[in-house]
Amino acid sequence: MHDWDELFGADGPLARAVPGFTTRPEQIAMATEVSRALRAGGRLIVEAGTGTGKTYAYLVPVLLSGKRVIVSTGTRTLQDQLFRRDLPTVAGALGRPVRVALLKGRANYLCAHRLELAEQQAVSRGLRREVAMALPYVRDWSRITRNGDIAELAHFSESEPVWPWVTSNRDNCLGAECSFFDRCHVVQARREAQAADVVVVNHHLLMADLVLKEEGFGDLLPGADAIVIDEAHQLPDVASAFLGFAVSGWQLQALSRDLAIELVASATQVEVASSFAQTLERRIVDLQDALGTSQQRHESSRWSSTVIESLEALQFSLADLNKSLAGAATDQPGLASVRRRAADLASRLSLLLEQDGEAATASVRWAQINRNGVSFHYVPVDIAEQLGALIGQHSSAWICTSATLAVGDDFDHFIRRVGIVEPDTARFGSPFDFAEQALMYLPPGLDAPASAQHTRQVVDAALPVLEASGGRAFLLFTSHRALREAASVLSRRLGDKPPFPVLVQGDAPREILLKRFREYGNAVLLGTSSFWEGVDVKGAALSVVVIDKLPFAVPDDPVLKARLDAITRRGGNAFFEEQVPQAVIALKQGVGRLIRDRDDFGVIMLCDQRIRSKPYGRIFLESLPPMPVTNRLSDVTGFLRTRLADVGL
Repeated sequence: MHDWDELFGADGPLARAVPGFTTRPEQIAMATEVSRALRAGGRLIVEAGTGTGKTYAYLVPVLLSGKRVIVSTGTRTLQDQLFRRDLPTVAGALGRPVRVALLKGRANYLCAHRLELAEQQAVSRGLRREVAMALPYVRDWSRITRNGDIAELAHFSESEPVWPWVTSNRDNCLGAECSFFDRCHVVQARREAQAADVVVVNHHLLMADLVLKEEGFGDLLPGADAIVIDEAHQLPDVASAFLGFAVSGWQLQALSRDLAIELVASATQVEVASSFAQTLERRIVDLQDALGTSQQRHESSRWSSTVIESLEALQFSLADLNKSLAGAATDQPGLASVRRRAADLASRLSLLLEQDGEAATASVRWAQINRNGVSFHYVPVDIAEQLGALIGQHSSAWICTSATLAVGDDFDHFIRRVGIVEPDTARFGSPFDFAEQALMYLPPGLDAPASAQHTRQVVDAALPVLEASGGRAFLLFTSHRALREAASVLSRRLGDKPPFPVLVQGDAPREILLKRFREYGNAVLLGTSSFWEGVDVKGAALSVVVIDKLPFAVPDDPVLKARLDAITRRGGNAFFEEQVPQAVIALKQGVGRLIRDRDDFGVIMLCDQRIRSKPYGRIFLESLPPMPVTNRLSDVTGFLRTRLADVGL
């Protein structure tokens, strides 16, 4: 047992080691709950409001437990923050040396085999010029890198076209049969992870280990005493992607490309394989023609006989390729890998085509046409039972935490989605004084959110607030259409010489926009969903958050639509069981952008009349931190001018 009050106290080791550290009762209470779950090997779901210090609240008990722990985060950015900053800081403060490993997905590591194949393709002029030009730089780096993490090549962006050519994925990795296996960066990273006390992964990698077992690379989970899932509100959606699958034109073309590479590398001649690229191209064109050119979803119930026939023809081509490679694949690992992929894709197409049985009744299937081509998707309607069973297979402690898991004080929605049986739950509010630091503004006189005038009215209502704040605002929208319209209206209203910089999502990468926002200090940033969470701007640079609508998910999403239908069929209320809780959690994320520190202040401007006019509006308000609410503009401008003046602005 540890004295958490002392460890997190004003004279404790954390206070001595961390500049600006303050004692927070909520953090101490959360650490106590996490410690209890670690000792008992239990299941704990804990919501920690903004400012609780949840990262330290779970890291301190984890490091003091002496247990082997996997920490999973929502993004690679949070992974890096944990690995490079938080874990070393806490371990140093506690005087507890700890072996920590950072493990990313295999597509983040250089593959020596794929690099060699790409260079062979470049020699035979089978590569695009920009890919071929990048290969010498990658080769030079390959000679000096120890970890093979592609992030080390800082002057190459994550979207550099060379990366798919020189990294592997689960489909094209040769595993133990690869001639570079003993020097494989992925294998090395996993070995280091299996020897570490704390392993930092992200949710995608956690699900890969949970669901796919990463064939041939051993499991991380069986060796762990505990799994901590940070940003746990994202887990159900990540799990849904892993428990389903997609078959895309891009995947098929990658298979064709890798087949051509392996045929050249092995000097193998197989008639069907050699002509597969042309056959495949024809099949993909047939599918696109059958679906039409409009960029929209096509649910399986509406697939025409031409679409079905095209899918069956593609399935036959893959089966034919699989059969033709039987002989050559016996002593060629690369061709054996291509053959396995062809069989796997054919099997997936079989599930997509199934008319009866579980694949048809318990899944959602649809086709998608977009600028990247055609893709076919299969997702289980309800992943809770499968995910819960996967979690239940491991006797280790499971701790799920986030700032947004509960609706009011109720965790039922999250528990239903992840399928965890009889977990303990705890909810700790923010230690920040929202009643003093924040003000919620509900502007009067706006049309209903469905009105064609609503977005223009949002901008017009926000302008006097932005004038009072001198910019310093996020304008968050629930759709890209509204974002584009608002950007256009705001540009017209402000004229050629706006009084503050205006940044619009899509004009530059997200991190660049955030960097500029912080540097300007008085900018206005317009964004959609990617700016609603995972964004941390402290200080007066962000003094206003405008939200155009309550963030209800669009019910034309096929997975959501099927989930709502399933709830209705069993006699439930789909709106209150699914749509409202999801919207509450999303709103809590958006509101959470405003107050990030004890000295922060600002206004939440919520431009949706339903928060007052609909009975369910109360659920939203009761789920947010308690703060004064006004519909008078004078209250807002007075609040902002007073607070900004207090900090010399």
